[in-house]
Amino acid sequence: MRITALDFLGVQVTPKTNWCFLLVRTDAGLTGLGECTLANQEAALETEARRLAASVVGQDPLGRNRLCQVLPHAPGGIVAQTVQSAFEAALWDIAGQEAAAPVHRLLGGALRERLALYANINRGAQPRTPEGFAAAARRAVAEGFAAVKLAPFEPMVWQDAGGDTAAQRAAYAEGLDRVAAVREAVGPSVEVMVDAHWRFSVGGAAVLVRDLAPLGLYWLECPVSEGNLPEIRRLRGMANDRGMRLAGAETLCGLAAYRPVIEAGCYDVLMPDIKHAGGHEEIRRIAALALTAGVEVAPHNPTGPVCHAHSLHLCATLANFLWLEVQFGETKRFFTLVSGGEGLAFQSGAATLPTSPGLGVALREEEARSMPWRALERAWLDPRLG
Repeated sequence: MRITALDFLGVQVTPKTNWCFLLVRTDAGLTGLGECTLANQEAALETEARRLAASVVGQDPLGRNRLCQVLPHAPGGIVAQTVQSAFEAALWDIAGQEAAAPVHRLLGGALRERLALYANINRGAQPRTPEGFAAAARRAVAEGFAAVKLAPFEPMVWQDAGGDTAAQRAAYAEGLDRVAAVREAVGPSVEVMVDAHWRFSVGGAAVLVRDLAPLGLYWLECPVSEGNLPEIRRLRGMANDRGMRLAGAETLCGLAAYRPVIEAGCYDVLMPDIKHAGGHEEIRRIAALALTAGVEVAPHNPTGPVCHAHSLHLCATLANFLWLEVQFGETKRFFTLVSGGEGLAFQSGAATLPTSPGLGVALREEEARSMPWRALERAWLDPRLG
């Protein structure tokens, strides 16, 4: 079997969201599917996919160890790593189809048949008021979710304050009001997590931990830039002293990037994303190292159905798996853009492990090509754009 083509396909699914996919085609008629969504980087992703195609067309798709080496400090940054991660995932899809087995079986077998999910309500909250966030949280709980997450501090970014500190204070106060409204809406039995999207300085994050403590959060996520590991560890201690976990590391690529974070004791919960971290094999290595430090893994997963399906296979095999994120209430295309998507339905805050060969879903290409990606003025995944 040989790879005959590697196709990039970007799809606009909402005015603020593009999803990007990689399709690896073979001369055996099998097509492997990976997701390479990365907000505002669609053109660069497409260019990188063409570059990768030039080196892999004609190769054996079952030769993953040779085709998907994760190299520390490889050129290309997160764009190249995201395309490579999607390629690795797509090769697992092909391998599963060829072997007539689901991906999780090729990874050594599932440790669990149902996977706990938490609802990221951020994009489903309209209007962006405390009441709008509270309503989104109530909808998630009504569908059986026992945990919800919001990113409440838009449009605040501490570096952008300049002289307008009043506007920053107002945005911060509004964020706290959104969190308080969600906590009141869901009650004490539902876990609430807050994603700060790296918006705070170290000093500001310390104040944030203090101000959030009375609201009984399960975790605080990505409060500061991940370049200062000693300060992140200090923030973790502050959060833990107040009954709150610290979570993060969702954009790192490869074990080499995660190793110092784990060894420094930065987080209670790591959030590797199968779209960026290197694919199935590399996240399994990251999770194994995290396990030795008593750190749990809750993969980052706020994008499309292909990333979600791959994440289900992955999470079923991780001993220290905690929860898997899902984007709640953003678009119904999450379930309709792929065939087999009915198996992705959320069932009382959990997902059932796919059992079909390979990934278990296939992209509806004709529909996807009818909605080509477009440059977005405002994208969800850029902290500076909200």
